[in-house]
Amino acid sequence: MQIGEIASLFRYPVKSMLGEEVAASSVSERGLAGDRVKAVLDVATGKIASAKNPRLWRGLLTLRGGAAPGDAELSELLGREVRLVDTPPEGAELERSVPDEVLDRGVDAEVPFTVGGLGGAAPEGTFFDFAPVHLITTSALARIGELGPRGVVEAARYRPNLVITTPEPGFPENAWVGAELTVGDELVLGVIAPTPRCAVPTLAHGELGRDTDALRTPARHNRVDVLGTGPQPCAGVYARVLRPGTIAQGDPVRLTR
Repeated sequence: MQIGEIASLFRYPVKSMLGEEVAASSVSERGLAGDRVKAVLDVATGKIASAKNPRLWRGLLTLRGGAAPGDAELSELLGREVRLVDTPPEGAELERSVPDEVLDRGVDAEVPFTVGGLGGAAPEGTFFDFAPVHLITTSALARIGELGPRGVVEAARYRPNLVITTPEPGFPENAWVGAELTVGDELVLGVIAPTPRCAVPTLAHGELGRDTDALRTPARHNRVDVLGTGPQPCAGVYARVLRPGTIAQGDPVRLTR
């Protein structure tokens, strides 16, 4: 059953830096070609830098991964000694600030955080938070926008790989968990979980200013159980690659239960 088509494709060459839109891409078990192929390593702690801890790393979202500066310039910009790496260190971890605390106390506050590993549903040696492909629908974006005070929310805040045009209102991707999606003629994805949102959508992204409602609205209107951990504010879904392929903007997306 066709449920929509690809509106946009994005990749993020350096983890937590700004992404770039592409017209087409090959997709392997490691996700879109060129996606999250590098990350910034905090030399002092050995952890991977992630804007999920905005007090330390929100500056990454001012930079374009396709033209990332060298280590010395990065360190000066971020105020800590860092270096770009293309392979995660053994046991690599990152920090995730508690989103509600960031909303309540601001991005400069030192708030509680959790520490977790990389890529629980991604191939070893990658920089994905969980899975190699992240999808969101135009319906979900439209609904978040409608429910928020600005009347709109930008896809870039949620850092998707695929934005899928869908006619069904609301959050249709919530019902895709456990299903397979065929994208174009070749690619098959297995949808494995709703995407729980952290503080990142609320942060300034390049020229986009801060928008706390990018998180507050899903928190109020789309709390979904994530892999048995209980309801969390969600927007979009994670998927793994079951069959590699090449995809392009405009390709149909078909759902198989």
